[in-house]
Amino acid sequence: MDFSDILRKLKNNEISLEDAEKRLRVNNFEVLSNIAKVDIHRTKRTGIPEAIIADCKTCEEVVSIARIHLENGGRVIVTRAGEENYRALEALAEEKGLEFRGSKRARIVVIGDHAKNTGGRVGVISAGTADIPVAEEAKIIAEEMGCTVTTIFDVGVAGIHRLFPELTKLVEAGVDAIVVAAGREGTLPAIVSGLVDVPVIGVPVSTGYGAGGKGEAALLSMLQSCSVLTVVNIDAGFVAGAFAARIANLAAKHRNRKA
Repeated sequence: MDFSDILRKLKNNEISLEDAEKRLRVNNFEVLSNIAKVDIHRTKRTGIPEAIIADCKTCEEVVSIARIHLENGGRVIVTRAGEENYRALEALAEEKGLEFRGSKRARIVVIGDHAKNTGGRVGVISAGTADIPVAEEAKIIAEEMGCTVTTIFDVGVAGIHRLFPELTKLVEAGVDAIVVAAGREGTLPAIVSGLVDVPVIGVPVSTGYGAGGKGEAALLSMLQSCSVLTVVNIDAGFVAGAFAARIANLAAKHRNRKA
């Protein structure tokens, strides 16, 4: 059903205003030449922002898609951004008079206002220092979905004694969900899941080498966890952060209804 059909049905009282709004959200995208159909209402429809992945796109294509998001929603997220993307997107932010936020370690750029705080609380853990870029990606995405994020880094199983005092920070923060990024053998998410009473999302990271390298051993280890664990794909910090934020935001809504 296209826009004209929806509006005609609304005019003829065949559907309600609320139903028309829902259908318009489902149908709302903009076509950019023959390369992209930009989903400008994904946040309103699903609560999860659309992100432009810069890999396999030219810098000009990334900027063109970003421009559409800014013109429609005033904010855009770009993942897997390189140096050329940083420079071009910073210039775009300056042109639009919007705030530019970038993390070169996480390879993320955000242009526009900060997300409104939802009251959701997320914890993010990295097993090793090499796992921080993926953990940082999860952190930024959860923040861009309105959550407060508490991080603890470099607490992997090679020195498991480091984990326990740090885990107290997440308990004290009252986090609603925890993301754990771990490479090599990927043991840490299963351990954390056996110690806490909130959902844990494991992210296998493509650190490690030889047999089972590039995150494969970590992925299989997490999938075989005997503690209850949700697992996303290798290096999928965005997905983990968004999933944790969705859980946290639902928990925050529940707290607000009880207050």
